[in-house]
Amino acid sequence: MPSTILVAEDQADIRDLLAMNLRNAGYEVTAVADGLAALNSQNEQASDLLILDLMMPGMDGLEVCKALRARGRSTPILMLTAKSTELDRVLGLELGADDYLTKPFSLAELLARVKALLRRADLLRAAQVNAAAQPGTIRNGDLEILPAKRQVRYRGEALDFTALEFDLLLHFAQHPGHVFSRGQLLNAVWGYTHDGYEHTVTTHINRLRAKLEADPMRPELILTVRGAGYKMREAPR
Repeated sequence: MPSTILVAEDQADIRDLLAMNLRNAGYEVTAVADGLAALNSQNEQASDLLILDLMMPGMDGLEVCKALRARGRSTPILMLTAKSTELDRVLGLELGADDYLTKPFSLAELLARVKALLRRADLLRAAQVNAAAQPGTIRNGDLEILPAKRQVRYRGEALDFTALEFDLLLHFAQHPGHVFSRGQLLNAVWGYTHDGYEHTVTTHINRLRAKLEADPMRPELILTVRGAGYKMREAPR
């Protein structure tokens, strides 16, 4: 069965172009013109992936994303935005978007992102099945991660993470002391490597530190290795 994709874009020419190219790539596409229609469509049947324009009349892409995540939906979301400020990107990622593209973008790049997000969703489902079959807790000092339940406790406190934040933290915890470049993290966690988008990793690292570190400017758990990348410190034995 082809993967199903919902496109929510208020500009008809862009909406039609995206729908046509996605269908030509073999996907089953539903296209709507506003955020409310996008949200309502997910009440009937959840899509495999959502492409949401950030700025739409009535309900914008961020509101749709927030509403779906509040319902516990983990559907991959690719946000399209004409804005390029770091604040817009951080807000979208914080509300649960998995990735974003800034207009104008190439159709080849969009199709690559779609493919990567769908592949990541498949890998995540497989990982959840494997974790459920082999329950266990990953520990690193005061950090405890339950992969099967996707739960995190740090210094006795339960913490909430978006799907990508959790996957990034889990990847570090599974390889304590190992240094990863931003490109390696993009490939391992996001499912693709694309020049110019390493700042997506940096944003998520900062989000993890904000939730885990007493002083995010002086991290003790997720460390920067100058000129090489990032690593999770190995807890003393």
